[in-house]
Order: sequence, then C-alpha cells, then structure tokens
Amino acid sequence: MIKAGIIGATGYAGNEIVRLLLAHPEVEIVWYGSRSYIDQAYARIYQNFFRMVDAVCLDDNMTQLAEQADVIFTATPQGFCASMVNEDILSRVKIVDLSADFRIKDVNRYEEWYGIKHPSPQFIDEAVYGLCEINREDIKKARLIANPGCYPTCSTLSIYPLVKKGLIDPDTIIIDAKSGTSGAGRGAKVDNLFCEVNESIKPYGVATHRHTPEIEDQLGYACGQDVRISFTPHLVPMNRGILVTAYASLKEGVTKEQIRRAYEACYEKETFIRVLPEGVWPQTRWVEGSNYVDVNFAADPRTNRVIMMGAIDNLVKGAAGQAVQNMNLLFGFAEAEGLRQIPMMP
Repeated sequence: MIKAGIIGATGYAGNEIVRLLLAHPEVEIVWYGSRSYIDQAYARIYQNFFRMVDAVCLDDNMTQLAEQADVIFTATPQGFCASMVNEDILSRVKIVDLSADFRIKDVNRYEEWYGIKHPSPQFIDEAVYGLCEINREDIKKARLIANPGCYPTCSTLSIYPLVKKGLIDPDTIIIDAKSGTSGAGRGAKVDNLFCEVNESIKPYGVATHRHTPEIEDQLGYACGQDVRISFTPHLVPMNRGILVTAYASLKEGVTKEQIRRAYEACYEKETFIRVLPEGVWPQTRWVEGSNYVDVNFAADPRTNRVIMMGAIDNLVKGAAGQAVQNMNLLFGFAEAEGLRQIPMMP
C-alpha cells in the first residue's frame, strides 16, 4: 500500500484523481490539498463522496506532504509545481505533475507560450513525458512525470503511428479538436456559464493555443524532425470528452492497408487504445468515464490525404486516468490497476 497526496484536489482533475484512487487497491490517500478550501470537509465540496471521504482539505505545502506520501499529484495551474519542487523533495517522493511545467523541453518555448518565467528549469531535462504508451520504460525509472495535456494526448495518439512509420508528410498536419467544458476547469468564468455554452459551439485559442508546441514536440520526436501543425480547439456544450479529427497528406504510394497495419502494429498490445473496425468512427460517448482511447482513420484517395480520428474522456485519459496509469508504472503495479472502469452509456 502506497500513500498518495493530491494538491489541487478540488479542481475537476483533482476530484477525478480522488475518484480513481479510492477504487485502487494499492493506494491510500493521505492528503487532499486545496488552497481555496483549507479545513473544509472534502465531501462537502464534492457531495458525491459523502460517507466515502471523511478528510478535510489541507494546504499546498509540498515539503510537508513529501514527508507523508510516496507520490504527489499536482493538479494545479502552470508554475505551481515548478515553483515548489526541489532536490530534497524529489529525493523523498515521486511527483506526477498535471500542469505543463515540465512537458516542453525548451524552456524558452515554454515561457513564450505560457507567458511565465520557469521557476526550476534544472528539472526539465530529467522530467519524463508521461504518455505511457510511448514512454513506458522511461516512466518506470522516473521520479518526476510531466503528465500530458488532454488535447496533446488525444491528438498525439491519433496521429502517432503514421508519423512514426513515415506514412504522412508531418508538415501538412491539421488538427481540429473539440472538448467538453470541464476542460476549462472549475473556476467561475462568464464564458463557461450554461447560457454562454449551451446550444453553441465555438473555436478558441485560434493559432495561439498553448497545447500546440506540446503536440509538435511529441510528433517531432516520433519522426525525428521539427514539426509545425495547425491546431484549432473548439468548446462544445457537454461535460466530458475530446474528439480529434486530424488531416495530413499521404506519402506517395501509401495504401489504406499500410495505414491499417501501422495502427494495429503500434497499438495491438495496448490495453487502453482501441483501434476501431473499418468505417466505425470514434465518439466521445463510447469512452466517457474511462481511460480508453478510440482511434480510427479514413484514407481519401481523391485528395491523397488521410483523416485520423480519436476520442478520449478529457478528465480520465486526458488527465487523472493517465496520472494514475503513470503512478502504476512508477510503483510496479499492473498498468491498468484502478483504471478498469467501463465507459458509461448513455
């Protein structure tokens, strides 16, 4: 039994970590951290945990938490984890950071896209990007995990096999992505009010969304060259889910059969990635509440392009579920432990 602490436990991602860890047979939660709700009962903030969680919220003192926990999850805004982590803490506890603080290896690029000074660039090279299906072996040996963003998780996994096999021109990639409103967090914002989002869909962060360099980096590592993409996210009136539809030009002579083989070879042994049958397109409702990723493609010989599609639950595989998957790898548990929830329908 390992002990886990969560800083940012009252945000949507933190709450989802709590939900998953309470069902994990190898974990005890010892710290529900929340700067906004110190000394308040956690189950009063999230009533779904009534008579399941008796703890009160504590502060965000990472140094104190490191004395009590084996692993710390930081579901916090950009800059927090990087401002708190130090060598002493990392020598005592493993950290899974759900912010972007350690995802981008070029500190100047991070500061440009996120608009803040990086507080601890000395740990960037050490941090392992926690996309388990790609970096599994490095994750097992790490002490600091950069948990991927929700859009980058869905986008990268939808495109990765074709970039890795060199079947598409990476400079032609266009990503159209749509997310439920929980991806914007639990903070009160006019743009996220029911009347603002219901019966509507809108693009945001057009040509400026800060997940862009993260996606470019991961696809670049896969093909061994710099990649530049066009990425446009959209907000849709649903609670959970991300749907990615991506487009790219095929290399000369690439067939539909080659594309299918690339996906199946890449993901045939992956528990959480489901390559759908031909003609069955991913839908967010088929993965809701689960750690699964559904992917598929359509080849378009008329334009010599391929359409790559993927769907995830942004709060599970896009955040908390992936964090727990990383924790399982860090501590030698079965990778799917605590993550066997069946997708919810309807």
